[in-house]
Amino acid sequence: MSVADVVYMPEEPAHDHEIELINEEAFGPGRFTRAAHKIREGGPHGRALSFVALSHGTVVGSVRMTPVAAGAGRGLLLGPLAVRPAYKGVGIGRTLVRIALEAAGKAGWDVVLLVGDAPYYGPLGFKQVPPGQIAMPWPVDPARLLAHEIRPGALAAMRGTMMHAALAGAAG
Repeated sequence: MSVADVVYMPEEPAHDHEIELINEEAFGPGRFTRAAHKIREGGPHGRALSFVALSHGTVVGSVRMTPVAAGAGRGLLLGPLAVRPAYKGVGIGRTLVRIALEAAGKAGWDVVLLVGDAPYYGPLGFKQVPPGQIAMPWPVDPARLLAHEIRPGALAAMRGTMMHAALAGAAG
């Protein structure tokens, strides 16, 4: 496998089955009990802001973005991000994240959040959300709740419990 063989493109409905298989392989059945998954259950992800990596026409990596709200703030929840094991370690995941962040900025989004490891996401511009500012619907290690501000200062508007943006009107 060569990185030159990998093509990145917006996710399409035809990719759904392969994406589900990749996520199952990467996260197992426990993925359905995670806090971020509970948020994603609230509504659809933003397909136009979600991307796949293809090698010879097969999906080998995927990243999704889901619109979220916390208090008066709105943003995107990045994830799941998954790459097939045979394709890990060559930069596909980081490239997917960079493409998704660029698309989010072009679409007018100001902040992207995720639950993940700071050593991996820090070099991509993610920093820890101040403890207590945003609560997840299920317990999450506060050190793993990270944000990337596309517009500096945008994270400040996000306070309280994070939920899918489709539910924010009903909750407010």
